Amino acid sequence: MPRTISPQVALLALTIFAGFGIRAQAQAVTPVNDRPNPYTTVENHFKMPEGRTWGATSAVEIDRDGRSIWVAERCGANTCEGSKLDPILKFDESGKLVRTFGAGMFVFPHGIHVDRDGNVWVTDAGGSKDGRIGHQVIKFSPEGKVLLTLGMAGMAGGGQGHLSEPNDVVTAPNGDIFVGDGHSGQGANAKPGTPARIVKYDKTGRFIKEWGKLGSAPGEFRTPHGLAFDSRGRLFVADRGNVRIQIFDQDGKFLAETKEFSRLSGIYIDKNDTLYGADSESSDASNPGWKRGMRVGSAKDLKVQYFIPDPQAKPSGTSAAEGVAVDAAGNIYGAEVGPRALKKYVKQ
Repeated sequence: MPRTISPQVALLALTIFAGFGIRAQAQAVTPVNDRPNPYTTVENHFKMPEGRTWGATSAVEIDRDGRSIWVAERCGANTCEGSKLDPILKFDESGKLVRTFGAGMFVFPHGIHVDRDGNVWVTDAGGSKDGRIGHQVIKFSPEGKVLLTLGMAGMAGGGQGHLSEPNDVVTAPNGDIFVGDGHSGQGANAKPGTPARIVKYDKTGRFIKEWGKLGSAPGEFRTPHGLAFDSRGRLFVADRGNVRIQIFDQDGKFLAETKEFSRLSGIYIDKNDTLYGADSESSDASNPGWKRGMRVGSAKDLKVQYFIPDPQAKPSGTSAAEGVAVDAAGNIYGAEVGPRALKKYVKQ
């Protein structure tokens, strides 16, 4: 049965959120923890080279062939700063590593997107100590050639020319580019003016517009952590700190929001408008009553159909999948920051 929240717990949640400087909002949705789980977990599907182990990863995407898997992982640790390893990896459908690149170009690879031409876009939500790299979105050819950069290397900031800890990137059918900017917008350290926006560019990287600021009203954000388009061209934003998905048109007009999919870190929408959401952070403090895991439902009616729970009974920190992607056969891939793994889920 769905779990309801007592008035005492709701009051505690509002008090906690107020303490974090977040506008208190009543929990309007009964936690969705009771959906069936028709998926089986496949462990160790992906084969790393001998001597190399997985680092934290929130970035996983499907190649345009619908079968191969792209990942950006943090060089066997939770940062690539000082590492000589390639953080961008491509695996074939059998889990064999077939291509790597990107060494020395990232501090904190965070989001990844493959466009219609097969080019690979990766965001860097960190900055190096020497100010040389970070705070950028880099577009690569499938072979690893740099085709375009957004933001100034190593220089966090707002406005047209800079980015500050960009979370994710996605491209529209006409080539327009959308970036979810501002990783530090949630929690007690989020000060007024902390970047929390969507930045739109044309296909050449020319700045078009931005929208959003730090806050909890419609069109405001507390870490726009993941981005995805549905078949209608609507932009879905995983507004993690506000525990919701916000939906916009491509000019930034607010259309709707939902909390049915919990506190999402990652979001993926397939060609059939099936929505896959990865919740890696829900807790009694951040989202009372909700369990961590992946929720699968519809981008059309915003209802959850399936729930893949976090394998940890009492998780702490960040666990379960933070990034999510789905191949043409319907297999789900979960990129895990805390456990430092990439897992495959097969529907039975």
